[in-house]
Amino acid sequence: MSILESQITADERFEKRFQHWNSLWREIAQQEATLRLGGGEKRLERQRAKGKMTARERIAALCDEGAPFLELGLWAAHGMYAEFGGAPAAGVVIGVGRIQGREAMVVANDATVKAGAWFPMTCKKVLRAQEIAAENRLPVVYLVDSAGVFLPLQDEIFPDRDHFGRAFYNNARLSAAGIPQIAAILGPCVAGGAYLPIMSDESHIVEGTGSIFLAGPHLVKAAIGESIEAEDLGGAFVQCDISGVVDHRHPDDASCLAKIRSQFAQMAPPPAAPFARREARDPQYPASQLTGMLPVDRSRPYDAREMIARLVDGSEFDEFKETYGQTLLCGTGWIDGWAVGIVANQRSIVTQRTGVEERDRELQIGGVVYSEAADKGARFVQLCNQKGIPLLFLQDVTGFMVGSRAERGGIIKDGAKMVNAVANTVVPKITIFVGNSYGAGNYAMCGKAYGARFVYAWPSASIAVMGGAQASKTLLSIQLKNREVSDEERESLLSKIQRRYDEAMDPRYAAARLWVDAIIDPGQTREVVSRSLAAAACNPVIDEFKTGVLQT
Repeated sequence: MSILESQITADERFEKRFQHWNSLWREIAQQEATLRLGGGEKRLERQRAKGKMTARERIAALCDEGAPFLELGLWAAHGMYAEFGGAPAAGVVIGVGRIQGREAMVVANDATVKAGAWFPMTCKKVLRAQEIAAENRLPVVYLVDSAGVFLPLQDEIFPDRDHFGRAFYNNARLSAAGIPQIAAILGPCVAGGAYLPIMSDESHIVEGTGSIFLAGPHLVKAAIGESIEAEDLGGAFVQCDISGVVDHRHPDDASCLAKIRSQFAQMAPPPAAPFARREARDPQYPASQLTGMLPVDRSRPYDAREMIARLVDGSEFDEFKETYGQTLLCGTGWIDGWAVGIVANQRSIVTQRTGVEERDRELQIGGVVYSEAADKGARFVQLCNQKGIPLLFLQDVTGFMVGSRAERGGIIKDGAKMVNAVANTVVPKITIFVGNSYGAGNYAMCGKAYGARFVYAWPSASIAVMGGAQASKTLLSIQLKNREVSDEERESLLSKIQRRYDEAMDPRYAAARLWVDAIIDPGQTREVVSRSLAAAACNPVIDEFKTGVLQT
């Protein structure tokens, strides 16, 4: 393999970029620290006073000591439900942890947020956790401590296909697929929510704090006139010793979680996917420099090879069709010992041969996917599927090329070819939004709609149907249709539209809606990709790659 030679020096321009993006990351990291407090310090202490661990303390006790926990969906519901006081992290913690050396999906209700009630985004987040578990055949541990559906929003969470009931549907499907599910009832488990732990393969309950029933004491009183306390209605003794609904009871959270760990130790080791592995090596350049990789001005060029040189082992990269379709970089390398195929948008400005004669050249716009780049990308994706190599997409794309020349050259046909190949990919796909992600370029580069196993964003990410300047001017034109306004009023309206649109393009906005699984520190990209590949390798099945009809 060729070794990528970096041309970046720690000069004033690099330092300016580094400081800009590092400052943004510090701001995001501080906000994340607050989100991890859930309902706040007072509610956390109140939970401990009841003899209960907090959601994150439970996860720490369950997972292997010192093993990294890949948290997902931390930003879910951020900025939403303000009329109800908000729902930090949607009141549930999910992520890939390691239990007895085995990768597992952990879902833990956070009772400090509205008693662990399910908001619409809580449901979406839990369903995402189950989707990841299914795709990667990860065992699931549910740490249940929830008051059930948040009633003021029941119409947005109860009846539809991907609402509350889908979680129990997934319970059944995961179990049928042979994917282990273990539930621990560590607090209240009410109404429809009672099905989630009992539809798991095995269930545990904690004495004095855990309870499970279809109707709580208040509803029982209203429905049939019976007066009864929660512990006598559906506490640990009742549901374990009398009804037999629950399989194990424990005196406290710690002993319950220790028992689940011991059960993981007895599980047969899973078969691994046949992905190539070798001993890991560090890149030749520090990963910390990735924070200063992107220009502050999103329209400025940079060489994506510089980014790849700080991601792949030994900075070794075997590029595919290096001199063709140069606004898209494709090639293979290794990340932490895992073989990967990398598809990255190239934002440096290049001259590309476009005709038979050498003199026929055109200046190419960085970040735009041209016909030849789409053709190259489709072929490379097909090759990686043929060879069984997982794919990593590094998105900084402004879309497909437009205009008469592009249309006559068949840009739609070539774009469709790439989209088809990406959609039908059978090897694991991981997508990272490093910069712009606009229009159909989002789809071709494996956006959320195209089945990536994991989707992450750098703080520099910007996700929208088009760039802010173009979108704002378009929206302004629509608003001002058949209206005459002064230049001053026009500028004021444009500024307001731009501000609102820019807020919607922020990666925190995307993460709040689970368009991405997490916002990550660029310097930690290798570690995050490695953890994601380790999870993906737990599914040994790779289907036959087929694309159907392709335009040629």
